[in-house]
Amino acid sequence: MRTSAAKWRAALGATALGLYVATIWLANYLVQHVGFVSVGFGLQAPAGVYCAGAALVLRNAVQRVMGRPVSVAAIVVGAGLSYWISPSLARASAAAFLFSETADFLVYTPLTRRGWTIASTCGAVVGAAIDSLIFLQLAFHDLSFWKGQFVGKLEMALVAIVLWALVERWARASGGRILAEAG
Repeated sequence: MRTSAAKWRAALGATALGLYVATIWLANYLVQHVGFVSVGFGLQAPAGVYCAGAALVLRNAVQRVMGRPVSVAAIVVGAGLSYWISPSLARASAAAFLFSETADFLVYTPLTRRGWTIASTCGAVVGAAIDSLIFLQLAFHDLSFWKGQFVGKLEMALVAIVLWALVERWARASGGRILAEAG
């Protein structure tokens, strides 16, 4: 019989994984059907920018709750989903997703010893830079929206980091150990 903490951890992990997959789908949908959006500071970016920023942090949350193997599998599934969802942007979306999420994973994982917030922020910065560069170059052969892409992804990543920190704080206050990794 599973303890309530184990059940809560499983539910939280499934929720993070579901949101991760949903942001991948929504990012691709928005790029194809909405166009460009303002991200502030006089900058614009393709409409999926906020979902892509959230995905960078949600992958870290999946790893935090469900472990590295599930996180790596989620990256592969996400790249395939990106390819399947946006046939016209398939190569750009899948390549950007695969490389940026892998870079985020490679930065985030060793930094978790210094704390989730630091690791997730650093991973998001690297992932956002790589995702923006690869996606814009492959999809549009134009990097003129790079600043907007980068800023928009970081805006959403920072919101997601704060929200996840609140979830962890609530879990600790509830006496639950819900995390798969130390930190």
